[in-house]
Amino acid sequence: MNLTAQTREKIAKTFIWAAAVLVLAVLTAIIADILIKGLPVINFSFLTEIPRSMGRAGGVASPIVGTVLITLLAVTIAVPFGIGTALYLAEYTKDGIITRLIRFSAESLAGIPSIVYGLFGFIFFVIYLGLGWSILSGGLTLAFMILPTIIRTAEEAIRSVPLSFREASYSLGATKTQTIFKVVFPSAIRGITNGIILSVGRCIAETAAVMLTAGSALQLPSSILDPTRTMAVHFYILAVEGISAENAYGTAALLIILIFLINVVANMLVNRFVAKGR
Repeated sequence: MNLTAQTREKIAKTFIWAAAVLVLAVLTAIIADILIKGLPVINFSFLTEIPRSMGRAGGVASPIVGTVLITLLAVTIAVPFGIGTALYLAEYTKDGIITRLIRFSAESLAGIPSIVYGLFGFIFFVIYLGLGWSILSGGLTLAFMILPTIIRTAEEAIRSVPLSFREASYSLGATKTQTIFKVVFPSAIRGITNGIILSVGRCIAETAAVMLTAGSALQLPSSILDPTRTMAVHFYILAVEGISAENAYGTAALLIILIFLINVVANMLVNRFVAKGR
């Protein structure tokens, strides 16, 4: 059966829309189910009390603190190195063997399962360096895990800036460094920020690597050398071991809200930064 070009285009559009609607419907159903069951659990005591009786009672104060500290530590370490490497690859090198090797390594590391990073962190940071199960071990491991993602997304964002922007800057007498930090970087900030947000979300949702390096202690940490339990690990333990389905849903709902707020705040800051640069 011969179909006209218009008919084939309509069929293709129908399949694309159907796929998009199906994915959106599944995502909405999952999020709605978690929020419906989890939001009634969230209250002031749930947010301010530490877990008791292995999580059957109490709240999620210590997992919240652990999540924030590990994520901040990982992002603080990975972002400067990731953006610096991306600038080096995009602006300061030619397409040679070393550049291709760095890109290949970053792409390969981005596809490694998180459990492998967890084993590496456990052997190297926990045992070899003697840091033990701690926030520092977990943060360093997650920094290694998200570094390839930041490198690749930042490099693509920097390369997407039109060459004419650089040529116009050079024609006005700007140096390469001035062009990069005054023209290229502000133009690529949205793409770079998206990569950082993805990395933050991966840190917050990570379980295997954190369990092997940061532990799963329920008490509030007093330093970065103390073990801790993140919200994702707390949710995993509550759900898998059947300790408390109610608190598990509450923790999951809180995770969704936290990731949503991070996205909203990050986009607001980027929009303000871009507006000031105009």
